Amino acid sequence: MRHNKKFNHLSRKKGHREALLSNMAISLIMHKRIFTTVAKAKALRVYAEPIITRCKKDDMANRRLVFSYLQNKDAVKELFGVIAEKVGDRPGGYLRILKTRHRLGDNAEMCMIEFVDFNEAMLEAAAPKKAKSTRRSRSKKAAPKAEAPAAEAPVAEEPKAE
Repeated sequence: MRHNKKFNHLSRKKGHREALLSNMAISLIMHKRIFTTVAKAKALRVYAEPIITRCKKDDMANRRLVFSYLQNKDAVKELFGVIAEKVGDRPGGYLRILKTRHRLGDNAEMCMIEFVDFNEAMLEAAAPKKAKSTRRSRSKKAAPKAEAPAAEAPVAEEPKAE
């Protein structure tokens, strides 16, 4: 029976799995993007997003709790400094998984996991662009303006005296 076995064990014992996820989380925090298999990326997202949520409130209790997971002072400093500024207003979903290719050796499905707020190319592409007008659409500027009726009416010519 599979009762209470909801997370992926990644074919590792508990200690090995925790060390793997901790090291991957440190690498992700320091480099903002890492390449790995899809299964490890999904497990890392479940592991890292609650840690990233902790960095929104910078106090000693949260710093100690995050350090107990990561065991790396530089990663904790980076998380509570640079990353906390960017994800401070985001309610969740800090990480993005993009599938890339299959690995040549064993055909494992590979992907890139990255912070959503740190990919400048995607942020620029998602920024709203200025709408272009087409021939069919009319904006308020292009609409003909109604002028005064006196200017449009032809002026009656006076009869010429001979």
